[in-house]
Amino acid sequence: MKLNTKIHLFSTLLTLLIIGLMNIGVYFLFEDMAYDSEYNQLSTDVDSMITALSKMQEKDDPATILRTYIPTSGGIRILDGKGELQLVVQSVEELTTYQPYFEQDERYSIGSLEGTPVLTISKPVIWQNGEVVEVQTMKQLIDVGNNLDFLRLILLGVTVAGMLLMMASSVTLGKIITRPINKLINTMFHSRISGKYEKIAVRPNGKDEIAQMGIAFNEMMEQLEQNFKKQEQFVSDASHELKTPLTVIESYAKLLSRHGFSNTEIAEESVQAIIKETSRMKEMVSQMLVLAKSNGKQQHNFELIDVNVLVEETLKSMRTGYDRNFILKVNGPSYVNTDIEQLRQLLFIILDNARKYSEKDIKTTISESEEGTTISIMDYGDGIPKEDLDRIFDRFYRVDEARNRKTGGTGLGMAIAKDIADRLCAKLTIQSTVGFGTTIHIFLPSNQILMDF
Repeated sequence: MKLNTKIHLFSTLLTLLIIGLMNIGVYFLFEDMAYDSEYNQLSTDVDSMITALSKMQEKDDPATILRTYIPTSGGIRILDGKGELQLVVQSVEELTTYQPYFEQDERYSIGSLEGTPVLTISKPVIWQNGEVVEVQTMKQLIDVGNNLDFLRLILLGVTVAGMLLMMASSVTLGKIITRPINKLINTMFHSRISGKYEKIAVRPNGKDEIAQMGIAFNEMMEQLEQNFKKQEQFVSDASHELKTPLTVIESYAKLLSRHGFSNTEIAEESVQAIIKETSRMKEMVSQMLVLAKSNGKQQHNFELIDVNVLVEETLKSMRTGYDRNFILKVNGPSYVNTDIEQLRQLLFIILDNARKYSEKDIKTTISESEEGTTISIMDYGDGIPKEDLDRIFDRFYRVDEARNRKTGGTGLGMAIAKDIADRLCAKLTIQSTVGFGTTIHIFLPSNQILMDF
């Protein structure tokens, strides 16, 4: 069953139930009020009649007194203690066969005679002979019956009119609700068929749930499109980058196969080239796995650390590993709440990058402010052109292809650094001047908003 049909059916049945219950309540309330009003009026007349009968003498004619108080379209009966009929006066012949039924503790009885309600009141009175008899006063409620019939017609008309209006409104409401859903379904269908990430038209200032659904859908499609393009670009770049070392390895392997076994120099050159390219492939695959892993959630282990101590330990490892001069300039302890292992990895990547592209000393400074702590790593290399700064964190992007081949770079280091910085809620900024060198600033805020990556 379609959503439009469900909305129409549910709203119609619910409206029918509500209107029906309201109309039933109104009808029975009016009926009770009408009967109570007639009872109060007739009861007053009956009390006056009982007073007159209690003063009756033996010479008086009871029928004459009863006719004085007989209701319009009604009658009066006198029943003895055994329930036998003693006297009857009535203005309507049809009441002769009518027998009222009294429920226990009821003030009056309401019956029906030929479709007309009949009100009956029964009260005791002392008769001429001193016997207690029962006086039953009956009245046909013709006006009340007519009013109830008219009320039923009105309520029926109100129900029909309400149902028609509700059906029209439910159809309109169903169209309003299902129109954007149908657009969403059609857009998803077309996207699946065409392979494109199509979006739906949404009112820019829409505040309702339908508009929010459309906005969320468009944002999701945009994100999917971006992720697909990134994935496509990643696969394309990875294929290209892996193809180059494989081609080199294949070429040297063929050269080794043709001449290497008889020429020691060619064999040594080929083996060294194969080892170098294999090592570069291994590093590239390892970094690609790091980037792929960063797409999932990772556990944070944030703690309060002294940044100066961590940087000094990292620089000591770099000095020992590469026999280079790494300078540290600090003004005292600097404490930050962060993940020490991830920050250590970030420092290694940036310091190693500075080492590769600079033959001179690498200078590191640590400064503190109210907003946080900044670690600045400066090299005195060739620098980065201004037009390349915005793309320095892109995967596989290289400023100088020839120099990257020489240094063994994969173009993934800074992309990994940016990903680690995001996980640490840190901010990476680059300042560079061609011919003078490059400085990378790692800013660690004091108040961090932790995120899952």
